[in-house]
Amino acid sequence: MEAKAIAKYVRVSSRKVRIVAENIKGKPVEDALNILKFTPKKSAMLISKVLYSAIANAGQLPGVDVDALVVGNVLVDEGPTQKRIMPRAMGRAYRILKRTSHITVVVKEK
Repeated sequence: MEAKAIAKYVRVSSRKVRIVAENIKGKPVEDALNILKFTPKKSAMLISKVLYSAIANAGQLPGVDVDALVVGNVLVDEGPTQKRIMPRAMGRAYRILKRTSHITVVVKEK
């Protein structure tokens, strides 16, 4: 059985989230949570919240052992980009791109 959780419009770049997401693919859930706990990145905290949600979703399914779950897949898609303007010298304006991402975590039994 599989269970998944999705976090949308997370205010961090998808490139930065993918670096952390690669570390936990295929790992047991307990090991993945320990890796995320000691990873000093903002995206590690965001992925762990989604992982906890996926574990809770799996716990709702009948006949699923939560202790035997494995992180099946972690998808990080690019969300919409917020465009902002930074005023610069001599009347110019530079564009600031505030990127977002969608994080999907799928857990499954061994």
